[in-house]
Amino acid sequence: MSDYILVLDAGTTSTRAIIFASDGVPAASAQAELTQHYPQAGWVEHDAREIWDKTLACAREVLPQIGGAAMVAGIGITNQRETVVAWDKATGEPLTRAVVWQDRRTAPLCAELREAGHEEDIQLRTGLVLDPYFSATKMRWMLDNVAEVRAAADAGTLAFGTVESWLVFKLTGGAAHISDASNASRTLLLELEGAAFDEGLCDLFGVPSGALPDVVDMAGELAQTDARLFGRAIPITGLAGDQQSATIGQACLAPGETKATYGTGAFILTNQGEVAPHSQHRLLGTVLTQIDGRRTYAIEGSVFVAGSLVQWLRDSLGIVEVASETEALARSIPDSGGVTIVPALAGLGAPHWQSEARGVIAGLSFASGKAELARAALEAMAHQTYDLAQAFAADGTDWQTLRIDGGMAANDWMAQDLADMLGLTVERPAFIETTALGAAMLAASGAGLYPDLQNAADKMRGKLTRFEPKMDDAVREERLTRWRKALSAA
Repeated sequence: MSDYILVLDAGTTSTRAIIFASDGVPAASAQAELTQHYPQAGWVEHDAREIWDKTLACAREVLPQIGGAAMVAGIGITNQRETVVAWDKATGEPLTRAVVWQDRRTAPLCAELREAGHEEDIQLRTGLVLDPYFSATKMRWMLDNVAEVRAAADAGTLAFGTVESWLVFKLTGGAAHISDASNASRTLLLELEGAAFDEGLCDLFGVPSGALPDVVDMAGELAQTDARLFGRAIPITGLAGDQQSATIGQACLAPGETKATYGTGAFILTNQGEVAPHSQHRLLGTVLTQIDGRRTYAIEGSVFVAGSLVQWLRDSLGIVEVASETEALARSIPDSGGVTIVPALAGLGAPHWQSEARGVIAGLSFASGKAELARAALEAMAHQTYDLAQAFAADGTDWQTLRIDGGMAANDWMAQDLADMLGLTVERPAFIETTALGAAMLAASGAGLYPDLQNAADKMRGKLTRFEPKMDDAVREERLTRWRKALSAA
């Protein structure tokens, strides 16, 4: 019986394939790291061909473990958002490296548009701010700086897309050039309540609309894979950007429910229901779901550096050999010894939006060692989240609890520190990779295994662990004072 879901999760540092049974239990998985390219300061690139090749290899590795493609009811895809791939529709080959969401090269173009007075109108229409984070200025940069991209545009063969769009194109043998509404809402080219990419916004950013994908629902039979890839055609029945997918995986399907994902970056979304949100405090409005043409929205705060800070401590400073060591180091000392880290290694995201900000390590002394640095790195997660909580509250969205997931959420010390600093109950599911689980829920409902997304979430979400706040107010305030001082230096 075809009641398994194959999820392709193309993240920032790795891509993987996970097969879920219909009850949400993972049955098989394979993962491959992605090469990070840093051509110059502030630039981050991926090889789109590598993303495709490794994603396909992971899918082919897991399918035999459940009896082959015949056992799969549908494919769900979730992906790093905002990253732009440019390829040639005729050849199906990338025209240049993908420009990653973390990339800051288009800060001058954003400043130019801001100075020309466009930001307020753009934010009102798209729910987003003018920042290099989003896709449109990356597309414009490619057109202006990569001869092959401009030539394909002139020839009418250029295709732009975010990573899920690229994967669907390759999976279908070039038959489908589509983007789901959640990913499309991160480009600066889709109005929050618009059904398709907006011609006026395309003109403003200088992006040819003919190179863009069709905007589609997030669940349903959206496309079919090329039968030659897996031995039979498999329907693609779920698509979502990674943070929307994690919000679905945490079953935040009612207004007010909030999740935070701590992966490469940290992303917090609160379900806002069917009314498009318009933040007054530099938060983002985004599409949460679109099914049968009907949308729900979320308000979002995005932090650019979370797990990538620990990766930096590991790879660049040699503070730890594996990321999990940070928990034991944090527990080995009573406090950070006054050390505070502002992890603005790729600028500051919400609610500050300072693309030129740079990281700060404050409060160093001869007593500072790797334990203090590791603890300060973990504390920075709670500090950044606290700033977002204040912005959400100012917009009228107070968090009642916080549902956490992502690789860093496995760290019990960090989870407790979040509860302490926020003064809230923090919930963590037993299966913390809720990005993949959300894609499975979408695909399962899209394939007809469940009548709707709520039913899929009810059946597929697992057990929870809760962390209750217990920090003294004075300790919390002392840390926040140090954080604000260090933040002002960034």
